[in-house]
Amino acid sequence: MSGEIYQAQVVKNFFETITGSDRNITRIYMCVISVAKLRNEPPEKLTMLLDQLKKSRQQRELSIDLLDYMCDVADALDQPFVQAAFGVRDLTINAHEFSSISLDSL
Repeated sequence: MSGEIYQAQVVKNFFETITGSDRNITRIYMCVISVAKLRNEPPEKLTMLLDQLKKSRQQRELSIDLLDYMCDVADALDQPFVQAAFGVRDLTINAHEFSSISLDSL
């Protein structure tokens, strides 16, 4: 369970890095390789990811294969783990809180 939460946190850091102002290729590299190692990817997959990272560094542009890989990882994670990594509370708790508010109090 904690491995999936950690994967979700690394994926979150990856997307924050590529959408933020400091698009550091070293951070992107660490996120991609960390997730690949956590998922026990085969050596062929690791080699392909490393090649794409090298090409991204040389061309100063993120490879679409890396982005596609990280999107696939994010899609494969279970929703509760992703919610925990992003700090989102359970939706049933939020729904319960909203059902207890009366319209008169607004």
